Amino acid sequence: FDAAHTIIANLRDSCNSISNLIKETMATKDEVQNVPLLQASSESDDDGHEEFNGASFTGAVLNLATAIIGAGIMALPATMKILGLVPGIAMIVLMAFLTDKTIEFLIRFSGGIARRSYGGLMEDSFGKPGRIVLQVSVLVSNIGVLIVYMIIIGDVLECLLEEWFGESWWDKRTVVLLFTTLCVFAPLTSFKRIDTLKFTSALSLVLAVVFLLITAGIVVTKFYRGGLMKPRLFPNVTDLSSVWKLFTVVPVLVNAFICHSNVHSIQNELEDSVQIKPVVRSALVMSSSVYIMTSLFGYLLFGESTLGDFLANFDADLEIPFGSVLSDAVRLSYAVHLMLVFPVIFYPLRVNMDGLLFPTAPSLTTSNLRFASITAGLIAVIFVGANFIPSIWVVFQLTGVTASVCIGFIFPAAVVLKDRHNQATKMDKTIAIFVIVLAVCSSAVAIYSDAYALIKKNKSTCSI
Repeated sequence: FDAAHTIIANLRDSCNSISNLIKETMATKDEVQNVPLLQASSESDDDGHEEFNGASFTGAVLNLATAIIGAGIMALPATMKILGLVPGIAMIVLMAFLTDKTIEFLIRFSGGIARRSYGGLMEDSFGKPGRIVLQVSVLVSNIGVLIVYMIIIGDVLECLLEEWFGESWWDKRTVVLLFTTLCVFAPLTSFKRIDTLKFTSALSLVLAVVFLLITAGIVVTKFYRGGLMKPRLFPNVTDLSSVWKLFTVVPVLVNAFICHSNVHSIQNELEDSVQIKPVVRSALVMSSSVYIMTSLFGYLLFGESTLGDFLANFDADLEIPFGSVLSDAVRLSYAVHLMLVFPVIFYPLRVNMDGLLFPTAPSLTTSNLRFASITAGLIAVIFVGANFIPSIWVVFQLTGVTASVCIGFIFPAAVVLKDRHNQATKMDKTIAIFVIVLAVCSSAVAIYSDAYALIKKNKSTCSI
């Protein structure tokens, strides 16, 4: 009995010891859970960034829609004049569908590669030359687009300032663009994450809607005053030249939805990357709606007088009360809209320039010197091109359209046809072939049209 008593006492002491150890362990665990992650916090502070848990769905939609809706919106009302309302609206819907498919190709085929990026996908499919061709195309396309944006902004603001305050040294385009570059473009392009631009993207879309509402209001006013012409529902085809003219709108429509170089950057920052497909479709629905409404109201407002640059129509007298005020509001809202689109288009330009110059370097966000140098260099090139190279717009009309078509349609379709990992279905390859044919034809038409217009302009200048 004494031995049994001793064993029981020892067991009781052991149980008490284990119980105390468990309590101490649980207390220590609670203390550890309540202690902030000092090391992670200090690393975040050292980098100078706030903790980033991923971009929201709304922010991603706003940024992608802003990347889509740029200067091309002003060329769409003229497509309605050429095609008529029914084919014009149908073509906008078709191009939105093809854009959705080509972006879906990029997302699906880049899902299994180590570097989830457009350049990484091209390198996976076609090797290093494929990546370099893509990066050069993005540079040519985006630099051209941003130079055109800067030229439009300078022209609009120069005219408005001269109209409001009279002619002076500070309303010249170079001075206006220098001020805009230093006070608007430089700060907005200094952000390392594209999600940071969601608020400016929201404002740019609001300004596009303001422009749309003003145009709609003018249309309603003119309707009640009996000043609207009856629009054509279908194209007016009378001879071979009128048939050829129909094809001149294809490049405008093909380039209206180009945003492919932004998709992977937006996807990589999403809190849930699986949401990229609904993000893309939401952005396409939003931009398609703006395009259709702008084209419809623009064509209804000016009818057969609609110009290729719809904004130029507002230079004339609108023949309604407060017409000059509304014209100025439209032009100013459009110029500010382009200012806010600028950093969204600039983001993939900087990423691809870095990938071209430093292909083996770590992420651009890890090097402040590299980030600042590339940003400053690209902004300087764009500023010089917009101000001091008179014929650069013509050059980028010929090269920029082709590069944009390659980025948006030819390269994604080529990835599908290459099908390195045997993912493509028969329908995928059929759509890819159709997209390539459409893209090649639109590029040929665009190059021919621009070259013909340039030759005709030079002949008329020589005759004078």
